[in-house]
Amino acid sequence: MHTREQLLKAAAEVFDEFGYAGAGINKILQRAGVTAGALYFHFKDKQNLAQEVMNAQRSTIEPHVPTTGLQRLVDITLIWSHSLQADPLLRAGVRLTAEQAASGLQDATPYTAWARSFQDCLDVARAQGELREHVHSEELAEFVVGACTGMQEYAQVVSRRADLPRRTVSMWRLLLPGIATGPALDGIENSEERALSLWTSLGAPAEGEGTRP
Repeated sequence: MHTREQLLKAAAEVFDEFGYAGAGINKILQRAGVTAGALYFHFKDKQNLAQEVMNAQRSTIEPHVPTTGLQRLVDITLIWSHSLQADPLLRAGVRLTAEQAASGLQDATPYTAWARSFQDCLDVARAQGELREHVHSEELAEFVVGACTGMQEYAQVVSRRADLPRRTVSMWRLLLPGIATGPALDGIENSEERALSLWTSLGAPAEGEGTRP
């Protein structure tokens, strides 16, 4: 593993466990097994490192989703619903995004990056005839980002996100009839079984395996 990736992984684990305020540089260095010089060669300071972790969220999911259009958008969120329980890089990114005040940041990039990605899915869906005429891609993309943000925070308090796949499936069960054309709606797969299948097809560990419960 390259040193930069090693540092990102270690930082994610420490940020996930302790939050920004509790994640001292020494804890990160110890977890990564590298020197301070190696850290500062790749990152300006702890704030810069936190920002890199925040903005790495999409890279943990999107490269692994082979579908297109509306199905791709649904699948990204289905994988996300499991990844948030088991992937410390994604989980740390979400935590740091929510706790930006503690790190002196006010960076909307994690949200706007997801929104752009979702809009790309919806633009393809439009071209494929999957969206109803009244649906505005940009508006819907931003709504889904906001809905997922609130949903995972709710699930974290209620079940430590154990029920996030169920909540994600329910969100789409409510949304899809209002946004998808009839033929598209009939063809979209949306279930907890699909969420788990997509997740395990990545060769991913079971939720909690090798990570903080």
